[in-house]
Amino acid sequence: MRGLVIRLGIVAVVIVAGLGLRQFLSTSAGDLTTGDCFDLPPSGTETIRDVQHQPCDQDHGAEVFFVGDHPASGEDPYPAGAGMLSFLEDQCLPAYLRYTGTDLTTQATFDVGWFQPTEDGWKRGDRSVICYAYRVDEARFKGSLKGG
Repeated sequence: MRGLVIRLGIVAVVIVAGLGLRQFLSTSAGDLTTGDCFDLPPSGTETIRDVQHQPCDQDHGAEVFFVGDHPASGEDPYPAGAGMLSFLEDQCLPAYLRYTGTDLTTQATFDVGWFQPTEDGWKRGDRSVICYAYRVDEARFKGSLKGG
């Protein structure tokens, strides 16, 4: 019985440590949630698979403020260009205002980036879009943008 209690205690410690270290771990870009801070992938990278989480009170390059699904149905073609930009304008810009309390169009420090499914992911039904804020000068920043 005592051995079982010790094993359960070890499992509990591992789970708690894993949850506490999440903010320092590299994770799938698709697993980002609203409020997560992370380092921006290198410029010019076409397909982003993983990102490096950072605590928001430490230097980081971006912060997620919206996660949602594109409303396209299963038969709709992969949204490129205007189709995706229309969705981003309708969803991400108002979400930025709600999250930060600031209208993106009235300030010049931050801009919006996003992750969207690959064409293969789209064909498999992935519709998740993640919008994040980053500094226009791509400098790192400390603290959360959440304010609204």
